[in-house]
Amino acid sequence: MLDRLKSISLGNWILIGMVLGLITGVILNLYVHSQFIDIILIDNVFYLGGNIFIKLMKMLVVPLVFCSIVVGVASISDIRKIGTIGGRTILIYLITTALAVSIALLIASFIHPGAGLHMAGLATASNVSTNVTITNTILGMVPDNPINSLANGDMLPVIIFGVLVGIILAKLKEETETINKVFEEGNTIMMEMTSIVMKFAPIGVFCLMAKTFATLGFDGLMPLSKYVICVLIGLAVQAFIVYPSLMVIFTRLNPIKFFKKFYSVMLFAFSSSTSNATIPLNLEKLSELGVSREVSSFTIPLGATINMDGTAIMQGVAVMFAAQAYGMDLGASALLTVIFTAVMASIGTAGVPSVGLITLNMVFTSIGLPVDAIGIIMGIDHILDMFRTAVNVTGDAICTIIVSFKNKSIDLDVFNGKKQAEGSS
Repeated sequence: MLDRLKSISLGNWILIGMVLGLITGVILNLYVHSQFIDIILIDNVFYLGGNIFIKLMKMLVVPLVFCSIVVGVASISDIRKIGTIGGRTILIYLITTALAVSIALLIASFIHPGAGLHMAGLATASNVSTNVTITNTILGMVPDNPINSLANGDMLPVIIFGVLVGIILAKLKEETETINKVFEEGNTIMMEMTSIVMKFAPIGVFCLMAKTFATLGFDGLMPLSKYVICVLIGLAVQAFIVYPSLMVIFTRLNPIKFFKKFYSVMLFAFSSSTSNATIPLNLEKLSELGVSREVSSFTIPLGATINMDGTAIMQGVAVMFAAQAYGMDLGASALLTVIFTAVMASIGTAGVPSVGLITLNMVFTSIGLPVDAIGIIMGIDHILDMFRTAVNVTGDAICTIIVSFKNKSIDLDVFNGKKQAEGSS
């Protein structure tokens, strides 16, 4: 029995915590009307358990993102050798991510997933304005005191500072090997700390869900289902409209032929929920599609690191979900900040389970949204993560095909099925 419990994955434990918390909260709301239960259990035990976990997540945000961005930027120092391939790859990845989060914001603004949740009274106080001017937003990106920005968790200056440090480390190379190693080891430490904190996620999710639904009752379920629908619609639009459209515009190739050959990779990504594990299969399938391994061996691992369109869609919907749930009106500058922060967060997203929820904390903080809503979202994140991963690897592949086409590194006869790739049976 104990061995069977140990074999349950963290994602499934989070799902169990979510379901049990939801059931517990609804039962308490409908059938238990005791001041003792309200004060001791809901307002203290559940509140304490949920908020300790949120604080642990917030503890990770600044060092994790800073180290990840520095290491990520510094590690692509060979882009100059690759020339236009590197520049085009990064540009396309950033554009598709910006499109992804914009689509998510648009879909959520029409469907209103957070409407009716009425969580304004439960919100954790925020000290950041959501309707600052665009001028102030741009000025706020520039770190006048990076140490102060790191200490206060001002994420946009932290991101900019991290990118600058990474660029300098990449430029100086051998002269900064020691400090580069410090950041790499710091990144390793933060990823391990993230894994440790995430082990407490099922308990944190249970407490957050139980308190939320004990307060809101069964009516809270409808907005949550609308949140899932918004994310799935956004992922479908990105995978089956945006990516194929980009392929047709830039290459004139038939996206249907691509999907017929690539669907097995998408299924593997869906089942494994990890872009990194899909890299070998992705590379092999792109070779079968006629893409030069010289290009794909650079673009696919890079995409698995910085191209997180599925995560960006989740973050865009989550922002609107939380804003609507707490009755907060986001101005144009706040939405632009979301787009920029989500794009930059995709670069700094580490390859560990559920880290997208930690960078979501960063996106919320950048515009002053309460982080409490993350606890509700977290319970269903493992299911959505499977869909997000499939979209991520699809985006990596299509962007690679576009770059390969522009650099004349794809065999069009192989892609169109007129001949087999070398080495294929």
